[in-house]
Amino acid sequence: MGFCHTLRHDGIDYGDYIEQITSLLFVKMADERGVKLPEGCDWQTLVNESGTKPTDHYVDVLRRLDDEKGLLGDIFAGALSRFTNPVNLKRLIGLID
Repeated sequence: MGFCHTLRHDGIDYGDYIEQITSLLFVKMADERGVKLPEGCDWQTLVNESGTKPTDHYVDVLRRLDDEKGLLGDIFAGALSRFTNPVNLKRLIGLID
């Protein structure tokens, strides 16, 4: 199952696809480049979340990154998760990983 199929199955509108994928990609890229992220906001934590927690955790990650000062806060300013189903979020994280 691909990116768009996964997003569509979670009821995410086509117009929101890029935003949702981009936010996840920025977390992964920041982690890969050694950018200091707040504790629990790193890519590996997202990869390791399980059960029904991934969606709640991801909402918290986006909120915390939005609160950061400087470029990191600018990148995640106003970022929102549109995911309602943790299975679909985990699937998309797996596709990106």
